[in-house]
Amino acid sequence: MYKNLVAAFAAACFLFPVFGQDARPPLKIGFVYVAPLTDTGWVHQHDQGRKALEAALNLPGQTPRVQTTYVENVPEGPDAERVIRDLVQQGNKLIFTPSFGYMEPTLKVAQEFPDVRFESITGYKTAANVATANARYYEGRYLSGVAAGRMSKTHLAGYVAGFPIPEVLQGINAFTLGMRSVDPSAQVKVIWLNTWFDPARERDAAVTLFNQYVDVIAFHTASNAVMVAAQERGKMAVAYHSDMRSVAPDAQIVAVIHEWGSYYTQRAQAVLDGSWKSGNVWGGVKEGMVRVGDFGSRVPLQVQQEVLARQKDIAAGRLQPFAARQAVRDNQGHVVIAAGKSLTDAQILEMNWLVQGVQGNLPKP
Repeated sequence: MYKNLVAAFAAACFLFPVFGQDARPPLKIGFVYVAPLTDTGWVHQHDQGRKALEAALNLPGQTPRVQTTYVENVPEGPDAERVIRDLVQQGNKLIFTPSFGYMEPTLKVAQEFPDVRFESITGYKTAANVATANARYYEGRYLSGVAAGRMSKTHLAGYVAGFPIPEVLQGINAFTLGMRSVDPSAQVKVIWLNTWFDPARERDAAVTLFNQYVDVIAFHTASNAVMVAAQERGKMAVAYHSDMRSVAPDAQIVAVIHEWGSYYTQRAQAVLDGSWKSGNVWGGVKEGMVRVGDFGSRVPLQVQQEVLARQKDIAAGRLQPFAARQAVRDNQGHVVIAAGKSLTDAQILEMNWLVQGVQGNLPKP
């Protein structure tokens, strides 16, 4: 009898291993966030991507394959390096650093830990264990400009901007080109903040623009303060990073939305199956990394349909925001896109000018 029980137990252990005996420990994945985690905005969208990663790879009833953690409100610079290093020392083998100013700290820590994989989101420098990824946000900006051009009554839009890096300049210029594609007389006023997250200053900048006859506003900062100001003033606004109708139900005309879940899941899966390689991904509307939608109730159906049709054109390659039928000039009068030409990716990534129609200058270093 005793021998039969032993045999039965051995067979059971062969078919159904004792918990933890052969189970691989979950892949630990760290995220570093440049601003506080809120209900909307840049950090919110990346955290949605983190949650999507967990949902895709940790299936119900099965041993978790991944374990994620994040640190929020980490300034770019030396403090970021400390946080990234701490995440490595906590056992994280894949670390996402989604902010441009994290690029150098990420590279520095990566040199010290060659067995850890790093993903520099919006960075452009790679290494054997550092990949980069970014999205063509400017495609969504162009589309939101079309909506703004159709909706504005004053022909004057505002733009609250963080830093004059190429990504921000791409957005301002694409927004202006989209707006002027349906309203050639449209102008865009820009206020620079030199910060990503300062709700009070973001709000003050928006109010300043509204006081200068702006009736629709866009922004490239990390909070929803511009949307809140537009709601309070009875103006129109383009949400960025995520849908912000929860705080601006009447103001929002459209949202430019970032989707990171698919990319994060693919990269984590690559680490799990041993196929991860360094690389450089720059996806847009076609790849599902950027989309526009979540129109406000005041936007006529005809305008919604026009914007969505243009979005399909971009996805199909029929429309490129930085392609010119006629010569495109910067706001100093110089030709920056010759007639019949389009900018290469390299030229877009090095953008250092403001297009005709933008009021204002680039801040001096």
